[in-house]
Amino acid sequence: MSESLFRNPIWLRQHVRDVLSFYYPAILDTHYGGYVAQLDEQDGHVYDARTKHLVATARAVHNFSVGVMLDGPVWCLPAAERGLTFLKNGHWDDTHEGYDWILEGRDTVDATRHCYGHAFVVLAGARAHQAGIDGGRETLERAFEVIDERFWEESNGLCADEATADWSELSSYRGLNANMHTCEALLAAYEATGEDRYLDRAGVIASTVTRDLAESETCHIWEHFTEDWDPDFEYNREEPAHQFRPWGYQPGHHAEWAKLLLVLHEHDPESWHVPRATELFETAVDIGWDDDHGGLYYTVDRDGEPVVADKYGWAHSEGIGAAALLAQHDDAYVEWYDRLWEYADAHFLNPRHGNWYGRLSRDHERDGPNHGVAVEPGYHPLNNAWVALEAFGE
Repeated sequence: MSESLFRNPIWLRQHVRDVLSFYYPAILDTHYGGYVAQLDEQDGHVYDARTKHLVATARAVHNFSVGVMLDGPVWCLPAAERGLTFLKNGHWDDTHEGYDWILEGRDTVDATRHCYGHAFVVLAGARAHQAGIDGGRETLERAFEVIDERFWEESNGLCADEATADWSELSSYRGLNANMHTCEALLAAYEATGEDRYLDRAGVIASTVTRDLAESETCHIWEHFTEDWDPDFEYNREEPAHQFRPWGYQPGHHAEWAKLLLVLHEHDPESWHVPRATELFETAVDIGWDDDHGGLYYTVDRDGEPVVADKYGWAHSEGIGAAALLAQHDDAYVEWYDRLWEYADAHFLNPRHGNWYGRLSRDHERDGPNHGVAVEPGYHPLNNAWVALEAFGE
């Protein structure tokens, strides 16, 4: 296994620091508390100083907590503490006992209960607890209790997706994005606490999705389901570029499931984990890789043709994490790891600041400033650089 820049622990640590440094200190909201996560990817200016998205808050807590664990800049600790406090005092609804989805300043404008958002709060609490931050475990346990009581469907081995603010109505939609990130968060909760209940639940979700719901002949995983967990092949057909629930197969999610299976295997190995992870990664690059321009398509249809041919940074960083872990079982996957990093370095990394662009066109143009509300403040790139650092360096 020859050495490359992208497998060098020093380079990976610096990349984590670059991502953190792009957001700090501009991300700190000194007026309302918590974070201002809406930073322009090119120059870092704040384009929305009021909106607070639950997922962005939780992801930033995760990032700064990882910075603490990696002995990063001294400001990582107070930055993580700030976000953890805001999850408790800003996003948490004590009346209905759930986390509010979107705030304007400190006022709730969308209190829809999303399993996806609660999963990221579990993740944030887990990483904060690992980093030795007070309140991390309390946050983890509170969010898990909500998921367990409100979303978990024992008979299906999966979570429901969405509920009204007062929990009076549960949406009939069932989806895999929420379950994937719940699985990820439960693995982190196990790593933080050593409690088997988190690992066991993660294992159930992973097995249900990657074995029971995956299409047996192709290993493709559809994203959208009915209340009875039958595939819904029409859901969001008219919104193919939806941020959380796009129509079509997502190559990036196939790679992400491969990564999660390999993390699960590290903690509770079973004979099927690595072969299935390998199949899922191979599926991701088989249906997703753009032979003409390079990179992974966002979505493809049931015939394998691209639906949204744009390239998303998160999909490539998840491919990097999956390839790094696969390479621990088969050296051949070092080639994919390096290839994905080379592509990201050429197209996604901001050459001035080292952060990642969120989305590019098929031929790598930035077709807009990506000024959305539901931003991810460097979570996918930082997290998978950390995965790679542990796989190749430490």
